[in-house]
Amino acid sequence: MTIAEAKKKLLKAALAYPDAWKDHPWGETVVKVGKKVFVFFGLPRAGLHVTCKLPHSFDVALSTLPFAESTGYGLGASGWVTATFEGKDGVPVPLLLEWIEESYRAVAPA
Repeated sequence: MTIAEAKKKLLKAALAYPDAWKDHPWGETVVKVGKKVFVFFGLPRAGLHVTCKLPHSFDVALSTLPFAESTGYGLGASGWVTATFEGKDGVPVPLLLEWIEESYRAVAPA
């Protein structure tokens, strides 16, 4: 699966959650539930950047996955993780789908 195909699949999955909608603040694609972002897809450029709030798997993601890093702008302190894939990197779509679900559950109103 190409990076473009992976992004399309991940975006489609994120938009399938109740009350989810796409927005473009700061020029990047995000998916929100209500007024809150639950997944960032980054600026339209080469590669794929997926940022999710991971209250349960944050530590494991950062300690075991070479493509994962704590998100900048102070978001990492709140449990946000960014996964970055460039060029021919294999994109672990099933894992990222789990991250999107975890992020949605963390951000969506109860």
